[in-house]
Amino acid sequence: MAEKQTKKEQDKKSDQKTAQKQQDKKAEKEKKQAKPQPEKEMLEESLVRIAGYDVPGSRNLYTGLTRVKGVSWSISNAACLKLGFPKSKKISELTKDEILKIEQFLKNPDIQDYLKNRRFDLETGETKHHIGADLDMKKDFDIRRMKKIRSYKGIRHTAGQPVRGQRTRAHFRKVGKAVGVKRSSKK
Repeated sequence: MAEKQTKKEQDKKSDQKTAQKQQDKKAEKEKKQAKPQPEKEMLEESLVRIAGYDVPGSRNLYTGLTRVKGVSWSISNAACLKLGFPKSKKISELTKDEILKIEQFLKNPDIQDYLKNRRFDLETGETKHHIGADLDMKKDFDIRRMKKIRSYKGIRHTAGQPVRGQRTRAHFRKVGKAVGVKRSSKK
């Protein structure tokens, strides 16, 4: 009998210990949730204007430059290397002179032609790199030209269909159209 009572007492004690551990875990979770956010997150996010785009100041230079439309990872890497800035430098740490240097480089980058986004322009035959609104405008003009000359790509743009040869049976369906595979009627 004494053994059974001790086992019961031990079970009660172990149950009490597990209950206490669970309460401690809940209390820790509540403390973590109730803690104020670290100072880094509490500081206001500074935005730096580069080439007409707002770039978060908490980003480093390498990733921050990719927020500018027309600047890929390779262009960002080239800008960091050519201008001599470390990739890990924060955007918020840049001076006005450094920002101007970056903007000048992005407008007229001194890089290989294969990295540029406008190779052998139809109008001028030059290879250039456009960013921001200039890039949007050139792209829009290209699409208008394709529609005007009624090329295959222009026709696909006009019809609102995929241009680059994707299949359309299951995707690219417009909202509101009830399209699908018809079942054969049962007889």
